[in-house]
Amino acid sequence: MACQIFLTGKPGSGKTTAVRKICELLKLRGYRVGGMISGEVREDGARVGFTLEDIASSIPGILAHVNIRQGPRIGKYGVNLTDISRVGVSAIANALSNADVVVIDEIGPMELCSTVFVDSVTSALRSTKPLIGTIHHNTSHPIVRSIKTSRFCEILEVTTTNRDQLPYLIQGKLEGAH
Repeated sequence: MACQIFLTGKPGSGKTTAVRKICELLKLRGYRVGGMISGEVREDGARVGFTLEDIASSIPGILAHVNIRQGPRIGKYGVNLTDISRVGVSAIANALSNADVVVIDEIGPMELCSTVFVDSVTSALRSTKPLIGTIHHNTSHPIVRSIKTSRFCEILEVTTTNRDQLPYLIQGKLEGAH
């Protein structure tokens, strides 16, 4: 079974920062890293949305934004199902075909509005490739529950105390699994 490690933690704990560092460390060691990574959109210091990006190609997309009026809503944000498919799902599929390590940041309420995203996460979980992911700390979606209860998935909580060491720990776990 492939090494499957998921980071969780409160918003702002450093999950995405840790994933970015893990990607950097693995690329320096010669691994082909693919998948998707998220980010924030800020205007005048206030968060107004979220981005997603294909790690391998750097193709960007908008995950959600306060100005999106159609489609599902999570809090004040409209979720962009088109970019979840166009960027996120495509990035995961490409990683499953071409990368050594698959990254999915984040498996959270916004992304889980997309059934094709859920299907791509399921494919990644069934893959023999190592998987690094982040899961939203309060998500109770069935796929997140299955990750949390799987004996094949390791869940690590990101805190201000451990967030700088976690990328090195995870790099070691991935390299030890090869």
